[in-house]
Amino acid sequence: MAHEALILEGIDAYYGDSHVLQQVSLGLGEGRLLGLLGRNGAGKTTCLSVIVGLLRPRRGRVGLFGEDVAGAAPEAIAVRGVALVPQGRRIFRSLSVRENLVVAQRRPLGGKRFLWSLERVCEAFPRLAERREQSAALLSGGEQQMLAIARALMANPRVLLMDEPSEGLAPQIVAEVVATIRKLKDQGLSILLVEQNARLVMDLADDIVILNSGRIAVGTTPVAVARGTVDLGQHLGVF
Repeated sequence: MAHEALILEGIDAYYGDSHVLQQVSLGLGEGRLLGLLGRNGAGKTTCLSVIVGLLRPRRGRVGLFGEDVAGAAPEAIAVRGVALVPQGRRIFRSLSVRENLVVAQRRPLGGKRFLWSLERVCEAFPRLAERREQSAALLSGGEQQMLAIARALMANPRVLLMDEPSEGLAPQIVAEVVATIRKLKDQGLSILLVEQNARLVMDLADDIVILNSGRIAVGTTPVAVARGTVDLGQHLGVF
């Protein structure tokens, strides 16, 4: 059985007086991919904000390989091996592709060797290598998404968080993003994937959690969904 790379236990989080996460508990196994689904406003991105330290929970625990990091500063959590591919890419448009990558480089925790270097990222993303000195602002939407993923990898994370990586992309580009995520998973990276595209999550995930109004509605697997044990349409509206 896989060890837990990331655990949320009994998380309560607020924006002002609004109770946006209510007793949220979930676990990401080491080397596995957990898909986090839910309608708009369900609390998916808020979960990521809690994990990376952008939102301090009022109650609960965030465990990263056994260490409680709830409420720690974002920089401290990043140093411990968490990287985020944010919604909307948020690349540095005024920098070149190479500069976007180099600025994000971080030594792995414990002084381990660099798994992801500029050279390896360029091997993994040939189109970025071809555009290495080009302004990031001139990349297509799909290339910008690949750059956002590559930039996160330059931090040499142990846990990769991805927020809506397929958003706004053409189907052919989505297929390329899916292939990239699958390859990272096969290499043993622990991934928490937030998505509106339920079919994409079904294709990639080992485990699925569905959020509804800030609470965990269902914890299941793609196998259970395929067998009809869980009706995704009931919780997501359409599937």
